[in-house]
Amino acid sequence: MLQSLRRTLGPTLLLTACPPLVMLMWYTNTTLAGSLPKLIALIQNQGLFATLYTIWRPLCFGSATAWTIIATFVLIQFILLKYLPGEIFQGPITPKGNIPNYRANGFLAFSATIFLFCLSTFTLHLFSPTLIYDNLGAIFGALNIASLLVCVLLYLKGRFAPSSTDASTTGNPIFDYYWGTELHPEMLGINIKQFINCRIGMMSWGLLLIAYAAKQQSLYGLSNSMLVSVGLQLLYIAKFFLWETGYFRSLDIMHDRAGFYICWGCLVWVPCIYTSASMYLVLHPIHLNPFVAATITMVGSASIIINYIADKQRQTVRATDGKCLIWGKAPTLTLASYTTLLGDKKENILLASGWWGIARHFHYIPEIIGALCWTLPALFFNVTPYFYVIFLTILLVDRSFRDDARCAEKYGDDWQAYCELVPYKMIPFII
Repeated sequence: MLQSLRRTLGPTLLLTACPPLVMLMWYTNTTLAGSLPKLIALIQNQGLFATLYTIWRPLCFGSATAWTIIATFVLIQFILLKYLPGEIFQGPITPKGNIPNYRANGFLAFSATIFLFCLSTFTLHLFSPTLIYDNLGAIFGALNIASLLVCVLLYLKGRFAPSSTDASTTGNPIFDYYWGTELHPEMLGINIKQFINCRIGMMSWGLLLIAYAAKQQSLYGLSNSMLVSVGLQLLYIAKFFLWETGYFRSLDIMHDRAGFYICWGCLVWVPCIYTSASMYLVLHPIHLNPFVAATITMVGSASIIINYIADKQRQTVRATDGKCLIWGKAPTLTLASYTTLLGDKKENILLASGWWGIARHFHYIPEIIGALCWTLPALFFNVTPYFYVIFLTILLVDRSFRDDARCAEKYGDDWQAYCELVPYKMIPFII
């Protein structure tokens, strides 16, 4: 009974709390100049529900312009994913023995998206470069409605028309809606999680950054703080799409199902929260000391590159069955055996040298440092810009524990042997 209550209460709280938090973040950054004290004072004067009603009521269903922007963007991303050249990449085998397929054309699609946006607005002048920012609240409102409906469709699809045997329900509709009923749904010949997570969530992140920079340029002129923040994030996103096939081996794809937790997060949370530091900077044209700007840029770039190299090391080892060099030497490896739900015996290579010899999830540290670096240009006038990096730190620390627990259950004694080679989760001598 208690377990059932927890499985209902947790998702219910997130389903009701997350959408208002997105709107509060947007409103605080665009109307209250990013001031958390002003938001708190507003809530104290009007009450939380009255404040949310005032902010959200005119925007909760979006606007015609917002829906047009979203529909155009989604259509373009579908065409790019479906028709741009790229090899078919096979992801890791699922617990029930299925192998998901993905089209590996992420970096090409990212380049095409940025090119098309810049061509349309800066060269052809088909629309204002500030159009997205000027309709931001309505876009988030429309995205919220759209994502809630998409999650309903995915819930029903997993129940009645699953794409594979990796689909099931718990009997708790709220939990199933929140967590998802299907691991790798497919529609119209594309992998839905790849489309939502990568081509909608991550791709929209990049476009929003350009729109924020354009808005600041139109209001005050472009500050070097915005250039540093946007530049580092665009480097991170480009890195992500270069590494996209590696993402298909991550916890998000291999374990988390296509439900509210992942899909709403990528459709609404990522565009609003992940971009919030640069959203804040739109109304704060901070001009950094050139040395400070250069230092932040160098540290942030190095962190993003290290994060990429670490992920690439693991990809290379698995692609070559360990027949490669890591830091100029033969890699230290553990062969970890596991059994699928169908009883098939499988084996994975676990890398215990290079960046992966420092800690089992060391690659999370440069990711957090990179996020901190694209937030630091906001300086310390308000805490709001730091929401994402705080959230990311909590998320990745929690993920390191979740991944360790999953691997311990999956690999058994082989995981214990690996942990003896690499005893720390994230930070040597600390955690």
